[in-house]
Amino acid sequence: MESTRDFVKKMNENAEKARHNKEKNGKGNPSAQLPTKQHSKNP
Repeated sequence: MESTRDFVKKMNENAEKARHNKEKNGKGNPSAQLPTKQHSKNP
């Protein structure tokens, strides 16, 4: 069984990862989103 300290540490790490992913994917800042590209290979 995990100690409370380990649980809190893991929660903080997950929150940091979520914050980083949110910034990287531009959900927090829509202008930071990468443009979507669709390359069609249909003739």
